[in-house]
Amino acid sequence: MVDRAIKAGAALSAAAVVLTGCGGAGDATGVTVFGASSTRVLNDRIVELAGGVDLVFNNDGSGALVSQLREGAPADLLITADTATMDRAVADGSVVDPVSVASNSMVIIVAEGNPAGVAGLADLEERSDLTVVACDPSVPCGVLARQLADQAGVQLNPASWEARVADVAGKVANGEADAGLVYRTDAVALSEVVDAVDIPGAKEYPTQVWAAVTTNAAHPEAAERVLAVLTSAELRDALTDAGFAPAV
Repeated sequence: MVDRAIKAGAALSAAAVVLTGCGGAGDATGVTVFGASSTRVLNDRIVELAGGVDLVFNNDGSGALVSQLREGAPADLLITADTATMDRAVADGSVVDPVSVASNSMVIIVAEGNPAGVAGLADLEERSDLTVVACDPSVPCGVLARQLADQAGVQLNPASWEARVADVAGKVANGEADAGLVYRTDAVALSEVVDAVDIPGAKEYPTQVWAAVTTNAAHPEAAERVLAVLTSAELRDALTDAGFAPAV
């Protein structure tokens, strides 16, 4: 149990970046990137490829980031985990000309070795011995989880609805939950402490990762450089290694 806690702590420290960079959020000289929680695993590689641009990352749920932008929070670049949330940002006038970066899909994560023997979505509904966590239906990962559950004829009744996919992943990694619905990228990031259970047909319901420069960017030219990094061949290996698939 101690070994598991140590491994989980190390994995979560590496995967669950919330705010990091060369200065505070909205730093006067750094480019502020509002990135979906699921894209936090790319932060270090983006910094490497950004060619000396100072970057400050605010990783949170996509909906929360769009709300922050609408309320006037300073940011230069927005990355969302799905199309609908980016569409909201466009409709708000917060961003223009978004580009598709990659796609992601959903899996079930369980403790390493799958000690509870979770076989699929049906177990999440039928087995009262399981503590299940999922994203709130108001956020992209929750929308996708609900879509997959509906497709499978499964009713989700998790012990808790989480605002961020990172929080779902963290509860399973820490042993607070037996199973959780997360993006494949979260399973890859925590592969030392969790196993992934594939969901049949999940790849037929991909979610698109989008990026766009904000309309009120303090550093628009530098933000455009970072946007170019996100769609570059150089980032492609990092995307694949993290569990992302090509944009569709």
